Amino acid sequence: MRLMRSSFSMSFFDSEIVQQEAQALMRDFQSLVQLGSNYGKFDREGKRIFIEQWEELLERQRIFMKRMELSDDFLAKMQVTQMQEILAKMGVNPAQMYEHMSHALQRMKAEIQ
Repeated sequence: MRLMRSSFSMSFFDSEIVQQEAQALMRDFQSLVQLGSNYGKFDREGKRIFIEQWEELLERQRIFMKRMELSDDFLAKMQVTQMQEILAKMGVNPAQMYEHMSHALQRMKAEIQ
């Protein structure tokens, strides 16, 4: 029989909600990347919807990352550190990455108006 852990000792990634959101983020990211290869073929409304979906995904990702940053869980902290190291190799930090993505989406919006 498996002993139940108290909610205070549960790992960040043990949470079913966290697992579901992580999977949804990855699935939605992959879908948008695939869909983006046809962006030039979209009509104005399709482009608007595509941009809105990216904005929503970025906001969800931002919230997920903030939850990991605020967590006391070692694995969550390690994940944040790894993300920061990967981005640092590209010359940006997480805030800059989100800012660059937001600016790119704003430019895309301006182009379709």
